Amino acid sequence: MFTLNRLQSGTAALMALSVTVGTVAPFITASPSFAQTTFSDVSSNYWAAQFIQQLSGRDVIAGFPDGTFRPEEAVTRAQFAAMVNKAFQKPAQRPSINFVDVPSNYWASSAIGQAYSIGFLSGYPGNRFEPNQAIPRQQVLVSLANGLEYSPSGNTESTLQYFNDASNIASYARSPIAAATEKQIVVNYPNVKFLNPTATATRAQVAAFIYQALVSSNQASAINSPYVVAVGSTTPTPIAVTIPQGTAIPVKYDKAEKILVTKDETAPLTLTVSQNVVTQEGAVVIPAGSQVIGQLKPATGGSQFVAERLVLTTGQEYQLNASSEVITKTETVNKGTSTGSIIKNTVLGAGAAAAVSAVTGDRAIATEEVLGGAGIGALVGLFFGKNSVDLIAIDPDTDLQMTINQNLLVSLR
Repeated sequence: MFTLNRLQSGTAALMALSVTVGTVAPFITASPSFAQTTFSDVSSNYWAAQFIQQLSGRDVIAGFPDGTFRPEEAVTRAQFAAMVNKAFQKPAQRPSINFVDVPSNYWASSAIGQAYSIGFLSGYPGNRFEPNQAIPRQQVLVSLANGLEYSPSGNTESTLQYFNDASNIASYARSPIAAATEKQIVVNYPNVKFLNPTATATRAQVAAFIYQALVSSNQASAINSPYVVAVGSTTPTPIAVTIPQGTAIPVKYDKAEKILVTKDETAPLTLTVSQNVVTQEGAVVIPAGSQVIGQLKPATGGSQFVAERLVLTTGQEYQLNASSEVITKTETVNKGTSTGSIIKNTVLGAGAAAAVSAVTGDRAIATEEVLGGAGIGALVGLFFGKNSVDLIAIDPDTDLQMTINQNLLVSLR
């Protein structure tokens, strides 16, 4: 359970947050994405749900037009090549080659060439790639271990003894799979003791393997799953926290007591987290003083703050999908009104500043009182001749409180 330190009355209560434990590295924020992350055939308690959600959010693996993910569907070597290229950014290790069974116009031709050149995949004798072949689980693990240049630090056979079906692992795959096991890339469902190395890898299994490979290479925070194989790990396990959809983030805006914008404008806005968000045990998840960077945007009947990034006081950055309620309160500015009374303790969007300037005739609104955006001068003409204008009036203390729209994974250092 999470709470807010000194939670103020009127602030929405936080939902329960789940604590996940694993190897946590500095979180690498993916590019902003509007990818689908929930699917009609992946329930919240499905064993690979979090792996699928995180990877789909990074656009590494996607769903289908009908809203499904098809987690039990087999993955081909061509499909896996495409996923690897999206997941890992790595310079070429060897020149790309042309496989005899991969025509230049084949949909994954480029992805296969790239996956080969960066060391994740190789071909078969006769210069064949077999792009449509369903990829076995052991091939996926070998690919990830080789591509990330992992070698076992311990005795290979001793490590593989963990698996009850270790004898089924092919000779070429034994050393890379031992390395992948040490790096906690291996995820076995429903029984962690059975690797099933020759079984075809499903979309859910590949999502779990790739995500764990990102964790192992310090590109993602660990997910707490009972199906991740951990053999003789001596690495300290810092904590990561999943902040669920619907959680409230308390924020403040210290620069003014009021914000005015037109109903049609978009204005950049940075808010400050006003209170620590902490676990019941006292661990701070989002420290007070962290910044929420986003924009005020037009919304049906008013304006809405839409968050884009969360920057913690430690410097860690996360893509943030959160928003306030739509703000519809208005304030009317009439011709002849004193500009001073309007802008006292107020900041304005560029559109609102232009409106005030045009309606009141005051051309001397200070730039420090205006949120960044379009130049005021270019907008003033839109309001010439108007005797009044209605502006959206925002009270930062109450109107900008926001909730998270999508689960957020935050690492604790």
